[in-house]
Amino acid sequence: MSSLANKISVPIFSGQNYDYWAIKMKTYFQSQKLWELVEEGVTLPEDSSTSSSAEKGKLENKKAKDSDALYYIQTAVADHIFPRISVATSAKEAWSILQKEYQGSANVRIIKLQTLRRDFENMKMKDYETIDEYYTKVRELVNQLKAYGEDIPEKRVVEKLLISVTEKYDPIVTTIEETKDITTLTVTELVGSLEAYEKRRSRREENSLENAFQFKLNMRSQNSNRKEKF
Repeated sequence: MSSLANKISVPIFSGQNYDYWAIKMKTYFQSQKLWELVEEGVTLPEDSSTSSSAEKGKLENKKAKDSDALYYIQTAVADHIFPRISVATSAKEAWSILQKEYQGSANVRIIKLQTLRRDFENMKMKDYETIDEYYTKVRELVNQLKAYGEDIPEKRVVEKLLISVTEKYDPIVTTIEETKDITTLTVTELVGSLEAYEKRRSRREENSLENAFQFKLNMRSQNSNRKEKF
């Protein structure tokens, strides 16, 4: 067992956000070089009597690692979920039980993936949203798609943001499309440009409101002075 495993606490699954939990656990298992065991399990020979001592040693080592992985899964679920995997004797079995119950069968996952794809295609920025708020929603949907096996290229996310922001961003979108290579533009660069434009626009609107307010005050003051003269 790696010393790193003693320093990192596994994320606890309480029944919500299974997809995110599964991604974190997969990363954890990969860091401990246990993911292959969780995904594929331990293959036992049909007849171990002919196995060499070296082969038997490797098998015992795999079994021990599989027990480590199973323990991590048992530790990573809340008490009310543990009974579902309490009968599992291998990490693969426990992982499969949770995956089937909380992520669904292959058909259910396909339907969910289709729904997520449709949501991604139809997603548009609301007038009241900021770039940060909207991008957070897009990123969360992209992460869900990835959890269901759909890898969304960064270029596609860039294109999605450019065509789905509200009309008030048209000037900066046009500038970006005319001056940047969209095929190499990163999401970070795009969001940074949109946020910078958003801040400049917000400052101009604030200045306009302040000027209008000051103008009204001046007009009231002038009218008041005129009335006093008469």
